[in-house]
Amino acid sequence: MDDQLWVGVRERVQALAGVPVQTGSRPVVFGANGHHFRLEQVLSPKELAELEAQIGVRLPEEYRTFLLQVGAGGAGPAYGVFSVQLKDGRWQWAGDGADLADASRLAEPFPVAGPDPTIVEALLKRCPQEEDFDDIEDFDTAYEAWDGQWLEVMWNPQRTVGGIALCHLGCARRQWLVVSGPEQGRIWSDDRVDEVDLAPLLDADDQPVTFARWYLDWLDHAEQQTHSQQK
Repeated sequence: MDDQLWVGVRERVQALAGVPVQTGSRPVVFGANGHHFRLEQVLSPKELAELEAQIGVRLPEEYRTFLLQVGAGGAGPAYGVFSVQLKDGRWQWAGDGADLADASRLAEPFPVAGPDPTIVEALLKRCPQEEDFDDIEDFDTAYEAWDGQWLEVMWNPQRTVGGIALCHLGCARRQWLVVSGPEQGRIWSDDRVDEVDLAPLLDADDQPVTFARWYLDWLDHAEQQTHSQQK
């Protein structure tokens, strides 16, 4: 089934590369003025095998066949799919925030549950406010101490083991692909910049969105927008 999933998809994306990505100052498709509908070359079966041997886990089927048949990254949702690259003899993902993922821990199950909400709420209540300080240096010191605690709770690397940061939505918001554990193959949203924990991406029927659904829905929408613009 997965072998047929991506038939013609690379060609569909490449066909969009020939249409204008902007009308005036606005992109026709959000993020397209960054990736311009360009795709990286596909990985060879040998390269994919090397990547999976390095990370110690088989990638989700929809994603691994995408790498083999569509591209190793490039055009995709928002600012595009982070690229898989070989650098200094090691495979890695490249993109804004791709380094948030620990490639050495992708075989560990992705945690479904995040930090204790009561701890998060208590921390937010204790966040220093500048107007409560007479001296800006005292505020800076207090905020730096609080921020260290916040990062330990909300941005602890343990939160995202077993996941790949796959896409940047802008303003430090990202989306992840779960590689290991019960959520394997599904997309999770990362809005921690807005002081909320990671959460599964759901469709209009509250069903989890898999990698293929995530990418193909984007492609359908991009084609509709560009075709509408051409009329």
